[in-house]
Amino acid sequence: MVTIGAAALALVLVALQVLAARHGFEGPLASLARDFVGTPKSMSVPWAGFALALVGLTGRQRLLAVGAAAGLDAVFAAGRLLTGGPAAVGNGPTWVLVGIAVVAAVRWTGSQRADALRGAALGALLILATKFGDVWLEITVLTRPRVLDQYLELADRAFGSPSWVMGRVVEASGDLGYGVLHWVYIELPVAAIVVALYQLRNGWPAHYLVRTFLVIGLIGPLFYLVFPVVGPDFAFGTAGAGAQLGDYWPHTLPTFTDPATFEFDAPAPRNCMPSLHTAWALAIFVHSRGGPRWLRWGGTFWLVCTLAATLGFGYHYAVDLLAGVVLCLTIEAALRDPERGWGRFRVRLVVGGAAVFVALLASYRYLAVPIAQFPELSVPLLLGATGAVVLAFYATFFAASGTALARWGGRVDAARVAGGHESLTPEPDPETVGVRQ
Repeated sequence: MVTIGAAALALVLVALQVLAARHGFEGPLASLARDFVGTPKSMSVPWAGFALALVGLTGRQRLLAVGAAAGLDAVFAAGRLLTGGPAAVGNGPTWVLVGIAVVAAVRWTGSQRADALRGAALGALLILATKFGDVWLEITVLTRPRVLDQYLELADRAFGSPSWVMGRVVEASGDLGYGVLHWVYIELPVAAIVVALYQLRNGWPAHYLVRTFLVIGLIGPLFYLVFPVVGPDFAFGTAGAGAQLGDYWPHTLPTFTDPATFEFDAPAPRNCMPSLHTAWALAIFVHSRGGPRWLRWGGTFWLVCTLAATLGFGYHYAVDLLAGVVLCLTIEAALRDPERGWGRFRVRLVVGGAAVFVALLASYRYLAVPIAQFPELSVPLLLGATGAVVLAFYATFFAASGTALARWGGRVDAARVAGGHESLTPEPDPETVGVRQ
């Protein structure tokens, strides 16, 4: 089965590389080659994948692997600098990650081999997911020449056009404010790895952040083709490079009241709906709740700054963020606490979340005019629908044991024990009777 999966993955990589070569953009194999012998596209993703691979090693093996990765990275970085190339890192961890997989497969046996291969596979999967994601964004440009930004901008007026407001706030915050938000925004994988490594510090739990991260990245981008949107700064600002409708963002609000699709011929990905940065940052926040105070504060900081950046940089409309919240919690609800099985508590949350997600997208597309015209009705409805998903998720997985809210959610008592672990003890609940706990 593993061999079949690996062969299928290789075929997909080759197919995407051929597609990329035909249309003149970098494919996944070319990008991987840069990680090995060129200048890595990302400096943090190779190290993030490598960090996951370390989970399957012993303490001594981790020290040796980190030393080897750092040493190789220093050699590659020095070579680039001596030849006038850019300052970058990422080659070392890529080589050592592959080395871990090869040594584990050839020399190790038993649980040591299984743990090492699992960690290496997880790290490689994270790196490959970013390569697939880059190609997918190019595919959205090729296949969706017309975008729906006018609909979202109009719907956003009901909320007071938050992207326009936050754009001016970020502008007023100067280089420091911009720099902090920009760093948080682009280094989202770093925060995810910190939380994941905390969760994986003592082995492989039934559920952890990386699973949610990867599933969000698998499902979310499918909607880029269903609902192609480029974002405020591209559709209404200078980032549109001549394809924008006008120079509006962030100082002037558009005045149109009859939205329509329009041709957007600049190479900007149609990656706004839903906001996956919001979904990923919320997943980090949710998974940080079971950790120590520093981790919980870090998860909160990353969520708040990510939301501010998505709006303040003109990358998203507020309605994108609502969809991202619902998508994240629906996926997390399907994956979290697998020991509890699929009782009514989980089915209603997953089905309800999916229904709210579809309803949000449909309302943005077909009810944008009445949403903008009647904010006193539309805003409570949109926020209420999103809030209902949040409340149901909280009741199902976080409500205090013994409360009416916890009983309604079929709550599992999560009692913290030493080291931040959670002991899962199902509470008696009529709706979970007959379900394997």
